[in-house]
This record gives sequence, structure tokens and C-alpha cells, in this order.
Amino acid sequence: MGDVANSSIEFHPKAQQQREAPHAGGFGCTLAELRSLMELRGAEALQKVQEAYGDVGGLCRRLKTSPTEGLADNPSDLEKRRQIYGQNFIPPKQPKTFLQLVWEALQDVTLIILEVAAIVSLGLSFYAPPGEESEACGNVSAGAEDEGEAEAGWIEGAAILLSVICVVLVTAFNDWSKEKQFRGLQSRIEQEQKFTVIRNGQLLQVPVAALVVGDIAQVKYGDLLPADGVLIQGNDLKIDESSLTGESDHVRKSADKDPMLLSGTHVMEGSGRMVVTAVGVNSQTGIIFTLLGAGGEEEEKKDKKAKKQDGAVAMEMQPLKSAEGGEMEEREKKKANVPKKEKSVLQGKLTKLAVQIGKAGLLMSAVTVIILVVYFVIETFVVDGRAWLAECTPVYVQYFVKFFIIGVTVLVVAVPEGLPLAVTISLAYSVKKMMKDNNLVRHLDACETMGNATAICSDKTGTLTTNRMTVVQSYLGDTHYKEIPAPSALTPKILDLLVHAISINSAYTTKILPPEKEGALPRQVGNKTECALLGFILDLKQDFQPVREQIPEDKLHKVYTFNSVRKSMSTVIRTPDGGFRLFSKGASEILLKK
Repeated sequence: MGDVANSSIEFHPKAQQQREAPHAGGFGCTLAELRSLMELRGAEALQKVQEAYGDVGGLCRRLKTSPTEGLADNPSDLEKRRQIYGQNFIPPKQPKTFLQLVWEALQDVTLIILEVAAIVSLGLSFYAPPGEESEACGNVSAGAEDEGEAEAGWIEGAAILLSVICVVLVTAFNDWSKEKQFRGLQSRIEQEQKFTVIRNGQLLQVPVAALVVGDIAQVKYGDLLPADGVLIQGNDLKIDESSLTGESDHVRKSADKDPMLLSGTHVMEGSGRMVVTAVGVNSQTGIIFTLLGAGGEEEEKKDKKAKKQDGAVAMEMQPLKSAEGGEMEEREKKKANVPKKEKSVLQGKLTKLAVQIGKAGLLMSAVTVIILVVYFVIETFVVDGRAWLAECTPVYVQYFVKFFIIGVTVLVVAVPEGLPLAVTISLAYSVKKMMKDNNLVRHLDACETMGNATAICSDKTGTLTTNRMTVVQSYLGDTHYKEIPAPSALTPKILDLLVHAISINSAYTTKILPPEKEGALPRQVGNKTECALLGFILDLKQDFQPVREQIPEDKLHKVYTFNSVRKSMSTVIRTPDGGFRLFSKGASEILLKK
């Protein structure tokens, strides 16, 4: 049957003789020691574990946990572990305040044009030069305004400013409310994410955020590891660490060669059991997130606070094998390289249109001012034949200012102050209607993106279905059953083989639990295909749990886990007479060929 691939921990006498120095909280490991341990890989990591703790069992004893029974699920003990080793939670980047969103909205090119035009219009509307006329200076009517029009000149500028304020407030409020709703939804999703751990000797599904250092976690094919840990026992375990290292090849993990498991990596093959050694910001993924800016402001505050304390050891997030100075430089580079928020196609077109209209308005206003000035000069100095007298200079300046005001008025009228307001209000209205259909739109420009979509492709299983599978037909003992057969229809030998095959040749973390509410369906935990097979056992009035208790997972001789290439799963067990038995399940075209 091949070499035994069921790796497990080895106990060294050195570990039992080694003195376990007490640390904070009475544990035998400090946070710094565990962080340093998780930075190592392969043989180097294994050597470090053996030198410091003797073996993984010694590490578990230092962390006051059992490799088989797990933690005692004592609330006070769990809270103490969170205080000493941290929570399994990476604080998100601080959301933008309402004032920051207002400032962002004010950066729009269209609004800037409107703001400048409104300020100039308001400023000139309150300018009232002395309008005294004299025979020597002449009496030119070009650009003159009546008293009522002059008093109402401020209305145009005020109306534009009011329009800008409305656009900015509507945009900022929409962004703020959507961000708040999104964070609430994100928090709810995180609470629904659960992982299998062993506490008090029982398998429990706990929220990922509830994991603590010292927990014994079950890992299996398809899992995304939520914390760093050291492998206790594994079956053909292969991990995809490309999210951390960039290496596309799967890394084989075993307790006797490379036992280090990192958060954020995917289990591609096999199954196993690990002891959690680092969570949250202290895990390798947490350190990377911290360096990338998530919670960066909090880290800077901690840095400043730590520098003020003499002789204090600050548990700061530092890059692997890097100095603090290099970390700060890296943060500055990250901040400098943050790209600005890109505009959507519609926003780009509207900005381009506003700039074009603004340029056209500026050109027309300049032409208007030039025509008025030329007309004034020709009529005053050519037609009337007057000379430029020193005492007439204030009067002439008064006329030129009036001509300039008329030009600004032309520019202000040309700028489309209603365009951004109309677009913002229409998008906000669309988002509000979509919210009633339980469709959360975080960014307004996403409405435009979805409006351009012509086809939506979706996975059927788990998306368009309830993601709940059941067995409806079977072929047992040369008989095709189109519905669930009665237990009496099967011979005891076939029934016993079927129960053992399904119970053993399935992930032990997959199980059927009683319904939460009366009248509801039983809960399926784990792989849905395996849940359907376990449900088939229950429909046959049998039970899979006694079989698993009789043959625990660590007693399995060999497990060939399912993968996309093999398209099957096989488990080898040793029979009482000293022989071996192989159970297999998988794609029919693969198994029938064998």
C-alpha cells in the first residue's frame, strides 16, 4: 500500500526534561517567541521546535493545551489568551470621516469651475464704484445697470454656491452611508465564517474571530487557514502558499519535515490537525496587512508611544528580519504610491464636457469684454473726440470694471451648475431603489458599470441553489434503487460495508447535526457531497458516529485525499486479521476504469 503518509508528532525525552519557564499568564511561551517561531520554515523550523520545546507535544504543554482534547473551553482562560496573545482579528483601515468625504467631493473639476465662478460673481456683485459723471468725461451707457439689477447681482453667485453645496453634501452623505452599510455587512459576514476546532474533546464550529492561541484546529481540503499554527498530525497535506510567498507549487506539510502552517493559505489536499500559535495582527498575514496599511495609523501611534517609554519593549508589527527604520520607509513608500480614485466613464465624460463648456464660456466672455471695451474707446475717443484726462481716470476704470462684470456674468451663465447635481441625485435615487431590493451599492459609479453589463455568469451550486445535496438513487448489490431502499432490502454484509465505506472514507469534520429549529432540516457541516452520503446512512436507519469512534482518524493507515487530478478519495484501513481494506469514492468514469 506504499509508505505510511499519516504523519504525527514524536515525543522526545528531552522535552520532558526541559525546564518550562513561566511567562505572562502562566504560559510557557511569550508572544515574541511564537512570532519568531512562525517566521521559520522547513527543517529550520522543525529544529527550532525540537530545541525549544522538544516536539509539538512540548509546545502544546507550554501553551497548556492537549493535542487530542484541545482547550477546556473555559471563558476566563480564553479571555486570558486573547489578552496575552491577541485576538484573531485584523483591524480594518479607519473609514473616512464625513468631512474627508466632503473634501473629496470638492475636488471635482466641474465643481471647482463653479466655485471659482461663484466667488468672482459674488465679489464683483458687491463692488459699487462712484458713478459720478461729468461733461468732460462724457456719458457712456455701455454696461450700465439699473439700481434694481445692481442690488440683485449677488443672487447668481449665491445660487451657484448653493448648487455646489447640495452636490457636495449629497455625494458625501451617500458615500458615508454606503461605507457604513458595507462595514456592517462585512462584520456580519466575518461573524458567519466558522472553523472546526477541538475543545473538551469535541469537534466544534466556532467563529474565526473566536480562535485563540492554543486551540487545536482541524484542517481539511478546501480550507482557508484563519491563523498560524504548527502541524500535529497530517494526511497527505498540501498547502498553496502563493498568497504569501508567490510560489505556485503546492507545499507538502508533515509533522516530521515542515510543520509550519500559515494563515491566509489554502489547503489543496489532505487533512490534519494543528495547534494555533499566532492570531490576528501577530500572524504572518496580519503582519503583511499591517505593513500594507490596514491599521497603519494605530501602529504609528503605538510607535510614538513606545519611543516615549524608556526600556519598554513594544510589541510592534515589524517586517520579517527588518529594522524599524526600514519599516517606516516602506510605509512612506506605500502611502506615496497609493493611486487616486479613478473616475468612471460617465464621470470622465461629464468632466470633459464641463471643461469644454467652461472654455467656450471663457472665450465668449473674453470676446464680450473686448467688444465692450473697443466700443467704449471708439465712441468716447474717436466719435466724441474726447481726450484722456487725469480727472476722468476713475470714471473710465468704473466702466472697465462694469465690462468685466458683464464678461464674468456670461461665463457664470455658461457653466452648467445643474449638471453634477442632476447626475448625483439621479444616481442616489437609483441606489436607494436598489437598496429596497436588498442590493447594496457601495459606490455610485457601480450603477453605471452594471448598466453596461450584458451577461451575468453565475455558479449554479451554492449560488442559484440552496447548496444542499441528497442521495436520490443508488445501485447496491446488483440492484438499481430509484429511491432510498429500506434497510431490510439490503443484506447485513452489504449494509455494514456501505456504512463503513461512507463513514470512514469521508472527512471526519463532515457531519450531520440535528436541526436548530423544530421542523427544520438537519444541518450539514462540511463537504456537501459527503454530507449527502452521510445523510444516506441516516436514511437507512444507520449511524456513522459509532464507526468513526471505533476507527478514529489517527488510526487510518493511508488516506488519498480528493484533488482535481485524482478525482477520487481513497482510505486504507487495517483489518483485524492483519490485512488491509481500501474504500474509494469519486467520479464514476474514474473508478469504473480501475
